[in-house]
Amino acid sequence: MLGIGQLSAETGTKVPTIRYYEDIGLLPEPERTAGNQRRYGKQQVDRLRFIRHCRDMGFPLTDIRALLDLSDDPERSCASADTIARHQLQEVERRLASLASLRQELCRMIDQCAGGTVADCRVIESLADHAHCIADRHTTPAPTEQLAEPTRRDPA
Repeated sequence: MLGIGQLSAETGTKVPTIRYYEDIGLLPEPERTAGNQRRYGKQQVDRLRFIRHCRDMGFPLTDIRALLDLSDDPERSCASADTIARHQLQEVERRLASLASLRQELCRMIDQCAGGTVADCRVIESLADHAHCIADRHTTPAPTEQLAEPTRRDPA
């Protein structure tokens, strides 16, 4: 059995994040010693590694919760897991397209800058007035996770 510090080191997850995952129910409440110290076994280590991997892949906590529920019932169809993964892939592709657009705009601003004075700087001019941008496609909508999650943020 591991203490919370050992679990943190074993999984690369910060202690406050572990506590947060317990608070929101992604990790079950751990066993406790007579001195009220948390103790974690292999199942909790594996579950936390699963959560960390999902977070590293950008899955929102609501989807991680759904994936954990699916993993807790191995006889269920994996169609829901496929749907969640496909949705995440679409979100990644949307972000990549947005980043490509941002890259293009930044390159354009830099290329148009003559390197003179700030008064004539196209970078400053473009940043000061969005109308100087090629298109109004540079805003990235807030992830849906922010709407679905409680106001307390994941400290990861």
